[in-house]
Amino acid sequence: MKLKYGVFTGIILLLLLLSACAQATEPKASGSGERGTSQSTTAASNTSTSNSEQSNADQVKVVQTEMGEITIPASPQRVVGLSVVYPELLYSLGIVPVAVQNYHEEFPKYLQEPFANTVKMGIAKTPDFEMILAANPDLILAPAWWSKKDYEQLSRIAPTVLLPEREEWPEELQDIAAVLGKEAEAKQVMADLEQHEKQGADKLHSLIGDETVLYVRVMEKEIILNGPNLSRGAFIHKKLGLKPLSNFPESEASLSISMEVLPEYDADHLIIQLDDNENPQIKKKYEELLSTSIWKNLKAVKENHVYLVGGKEWFNLGMAPLADNYVIDDIVAAFEEKN
Repeated sequence: MKLKYGVFTGIILLLLLLSACAQATEPKASGSGERGTSQSTTAASNTSTSNSEQSNADQVKVVQTEMGEITIPASPQRVVGLSVVYPELLYSLGIVPVAVQNYHEEFPKYLQEPFANTVKMGIAKTPDFEMILAANPDLILAPAWWSKKDYEQLSRIAPTVLLPEREEWPEELQDIAAVLGKEAEAKQVMADLEQHEKQGADKLHSLIGDETVLYVRVMEKEIILNGPNLSRGAFIHKKLGLKPLSNFPESEASLSISMEVLPEYDADHLIIQLDDNENPQIKKKYEELLSTSIWKNLKAVKENHVYLVGGKEWFNLGMAPLADNYVIDDIVAAFEEKN
């Protein structure tokens, strides 16, 4: 019995030794439980994500443009907009461009934060090709009326879509949305603005009813009265329902006047916009106007119904959705403060 027991014990020890050796020679990932599985899954996931991003970057589509069919990225990531209204139109669709045309030195308040890294190229007779190239775009959007002569040079930098000239900005928005595949977003932008306009109009009517309003734009060399037939004046008088003067010429979109003519358009309320509230010459012109007896005898001045608004924030009024939304809030706040 002792011999049999010793043989049996030896066999057991031999089996245990063989098992230990087998475990030692197995690959580490196979024998490391959940940790090995997690590393393998992570590596596979990273590879899949990288492949997916590469696939998205490689996807293209063909769009019909002013210059015929153009192949562009299906989801462009670095868009350049060569029009002073394109920045707003692009951002309203959820796109922050890498470089844009700009009229003022700085973007309006409502674009300064999101456009902190957007290159400002100013405006000129021809595009700034060096700045556009440095921005490394994958798509360039430009108005045909301004950029057609430069199309070949722009196309060497990136696929370039020339957009048609339109009378109203909603048509421009729809053109851009069609190129970018963002038609649904464009419809939502329009619906939201229409609702905002209605709310603004209702509030203003509750404040001043049918009292007359004149929209005056003080510029460096002239004073402009904006009537209901101009995009700016139409927004004030038609979209927001503020009553225009009955003697404003129906056939005129706007009037350039001298200071002496202002009493002929003596409205109950005056909306005054300085074309650029940081321009010293414009500020001086406005201060000179305030010191005249002509100004002091205006009905709106006597009743403290003068609303100084705008500046560069109003520059695109009637030409882009973000400016229109900003102006609604600006006007309502100004009228609430004094009525």
